[in-house]
Amino acid sequence: MGELARRVLVALVAAPLAITMVYVGELPLALFLGVVGGVGAWELYRMARHGGVEALEPLGIILAAAFPLIAHADRLMVLRSPAALGGVVFVALLGVSIWARGTGGRPLESVAVTVFGALYAGAMLAFGYSLRHHRFVIDPAAGTALVMFPVILTWASDIGAYFVGRAFGKAKLIPSISPGKTRAGAVGAIVLTMGIALLYNSQVLRPWAQLALAPWTALVFGLLVSVAAQIGDLAESLLKREAGVKDSSHLLPGHGGILDRLDSLYFVLPVAYLVLGRLVLAAPQ
Repeated sequence: MGELARRVLVALVAAPLAITMVYVGELPLALFLGVVGGVGAWELYRMARHGGVEALEPLGIILAAAFPLIAHADRLMVLRSPAALGGVVFVALLGVSIWARGTGGRPLESVAVTVFGALYAGAMLAFGYSLRHHRFVIDPAAGTALVMFPVILTWASDIGAYFVGRAFGKAKLIPSISPGKTRAGAVGAIVLTMGIALLYNSQVLRPWAQLALAPWTALVFGLLVSVAAQIGDLAESLLKREAGVKDSSHLLPGHGGILDRLDSLYFVLPVAYLVLGRLVLAAPQ
């Protein structure tokens, strides 16, 4: 089976599964995101080992997987103080590192990478759960439409960057990190994403979710999503270059690993939750 066939086959399985879990929501979605977050953390700790840093891997994976579950518990008001819990976990990790690593095991680096991996791979995905169960969501279809908004815009950003970059790209964006990315591609990504944001807002978000953005806020949202997506892509490229690896793993045939597929979404989901939830989201009149 060729690489393209493998990519298509994985996408045909993964995309419907992810959309179904978003539609179902609640604990099944939190568990699904927890598994994905845990695998992503494992990949990041694997890259860190290539760079010479040994994270507290089992604890970090558990912590990454727990973040979506914490978001679920917080929404149900089962968990009273997530911030206090985070402080206790951080202190516990420092204590474990002192005992398990000692001064020769670079304990501060170990804890830093452990916490970063859990936040990067798990906590960022938890914003997808919070977006699905946003206070404006009226039913599962509305929640799915709301989550898919930043996801589809992320795809649009990737597509715009690829095709415009191939057609017009000469000047490189940041060649030391990602030689294939061009300035023209970055602009093309933003323009296409803004256009798709306007279209999705009027044709999907309003009729399906009974929510809408003013046209100018949809354009701003598209701009912010594209910028966040491109930064997320570059950030993961930087992590891989520092570790000296081509892919975060080989779990997804033809795609690389979880981090390779979700790199942009890790940055987009928090931005989408903040913007849609706090600044511009409003029920149409």
